[in-house]
Amino acid sequence: MLCFTLSTTLLLAATCSLMTAVVSLEKATTCGSDWNVQRLSCDDGVISVQTALYGRADAVTCSEGRPPAQLSNTHCSQAGTVDVVKQRCDGKRECELNINVFYTSDPCYGTYKYLNTTYTCLPAIHLVACEGSLAQLQCDQGQVISVNATNYGRRDQTTCIYQRPLYQIQNNGCISPTLQVAASCNGFNSCTIAANNSVFGDPCGGTYKYLEVAYTCYYPESSLLP
Repeated sequence: MLCFTLSTTLLLAATCSLMTAVVSLEKATTCGSDWNVQRLSCDDGVISVQTALYGRADAVTCSEGRPPAQLSNTHCSQAGTVDVVKQRCDGKRECELNINVFYTSDPCYGTYKYLNTTYTCLPAIHLVACEGSLAQLQCDQGQVISVNATNYGRRDQTTCIYQRPLYQIQNNGCISPTLQVAASCNGFNSCTIAANNSVFGDPCGGTYKYLEVAYTCYYPESSLLP
């Protein structure tokens, strides 16, 4: 929300105009069969996961062809689901999540489960820098950077793969959120940071990594004063 104060020699009273951006809530539901994949995507901006449930909260969702005994437990929820989805998807434009990542434990044996995720699309810039290169964050004149989300590691097998052997890109569970980018770049008009292990450490040895940054640009309040 931005409040602009206008002042001229002919203006006797200041006018304040409040503008609020409307962000819609998206929803994705994937039934719990082996190898089913949930896909989240934003046409504009980046993903921000709000809620995620792996289990069952009603008897209707993903119920086709299922016996009543597999649908009766509507208080089934696996702990930590939202953290897993956020780690893999926040700050990305697109994200695919195989439902079998939740098979490590069974929160309600005998119940047919599903993954239900709600998310918004933040109006942010998505930047990727392959390991060994530089990430360059840039805002328009008068604006400054605000970092929303970062990860140094590997969350898929399609990013930064040119001439890389399979063993260097197959670990797509290398998730290492970092605060270094925000500490170095927030409040500046532009910022350059190296995507390498010297800056961020090595969260997964032998894996070719990349730095992901989602950030927004805004006018600081001081620049809006007359």
